[in-house]
Amino acid sequence: MDQGVVEEWLSEFKTLPDSAVSNYAASLRDKGALVPALYKVIRENYSDLLEPVCHQLFEFYRSGEPQLQRFTLQFLPELLWSLLSVSAARDPHTSGCIEALLLGIYNLEIVDKDGQSKILSFTVPSLSKPSVYHEPSAIGSIALTEGALANHGLSRVVYSGPHLQRETFTAQNRFEVLTFLLLCYNAALSYMTSTSLQSLCQLSSRVCICGYPRQQMRRYKGISTRLTVTSEFLVQLITGIHYALCNGEVELGSKALDDVLYRAQLELFPEALLVGNAIKSSLHGAALKSNNKEGARSIQVEITPTSSRISRNAVTSLSIRGHRWKRHESQEVSVDNDAALGGVAIPEISVTGVSGDRMPNGDSLRPRPDGRALPDCDTLGAASEVSLDPRGHDSGTRGQEVRRQKSVRRMVENEGSGSASTGRSQY
Repeated sequence: MDQGVVEEWLSEFKTLPDSAVSNYAASLRDKGALVPALYKVIRENYSDLLEPVCHQLFEFYRSGEPQLQRFTLQFLPELLWSLLSVSAARDPHTSGCIEALLLGIYNLEIVDKDGQSKILSFTVPSLSKPSVYHEPSAIGSIALTEGALANHGLSRVVYSGPHLQRETFTAQNRFEVLTFLLLCYNAALSYMTSTSLQSLCQLSSRVCICGYPRQQMRRYKGISTRLTVTSEFLVQLITGIHYALCNGEVELGSKALDDVLYRAQLELFPEALLVGNAIKSSLHGAALKSNNKEGARSIQVEITPTSSRISRNAVTSLSIRGHRWKRHESQEVSVDNDAALGGVAIPEISVTGVSGDRMPNGDSLRPRPDGRALPDCDTLGAASEVSLDPRGHDSGTRGQEVRRQKSVRRMVENEGSGSASTGRSQY
């Protein structure tokens, strides 16, 4: 039954006119039995239909129709695993058609429509500006050094390419080509089906654990030969796993991420460890959408609300100006009170308590702005001494309450331009 579905698919595209390619590409989604049948053919390396299927998939990609190209890309993880497993088994004759398909896709992607080599550019986001992945306020204060100010607002652009044409796979260029193909696959992740995401997670686990003790723990009975990997290849795998984790493949994605980190630790790949642990930390404790397999595709990130969070007590330029205005207003009121009293400064007498230290002669010590303390009597110069003995009164003022304490307050006004002394008498 599966063979009949594949043979019908192979025959109908050959007789299709160019004007009907778009409609045909849209109708592929309605053929539910076709994709599982193609997966079965790709997994059977000795199938007679493998070579015509690979040729058909390459014709899809060379047509330039986006939907047909994405249809081919969904089988990329399974094609990669077939190639790597056959290479590990040292039987290259069974993977010739798969190699030709992958090299054909690679050579089409590294050039533009005019046949010129592509140079891909990637903009590295600045930490001082918000993005969908971070908020500057959550990172903390950034030191305003001369270098930081010079780089503020500048965007760093990283370029990749031009890439060389490849006619065959070798030990030197194999993972260079496969890494670039995974980059193309990750660019179309939002169009990939759940079956393709599962295949990506299985590819990641198998590549990373084969030949290592974890293979026994995973109970995988495939090849037991260790596969050589590169740090860039693992980073591209982690990118796809991150998307799968957030779009329904929680169990497979978690295992795949742990396996990739396990291999990265063994190989001491800093880039893969950095990206993998960052994703694992961001997903720790998050409620992943385990049932979102048919809904909208997305990457789950935590976004800080855009509402203003400035505290009412925050020190801003506006609050400083308002504070100065209040001080000027209080100064004007103080000057008016001095004028009403005829310009005579009356010392304030407190009955409660005096702040500051006491000298042996009864004068009070108050701290000056420069940190030193002077007796209060020095600030007045001509202030009369008040007796502290309650019995020291004459017969004319017996009914009057004895003044017990003396304190003089001095205020520094006008921010260094001058000082004014105010006082009032309490009885």
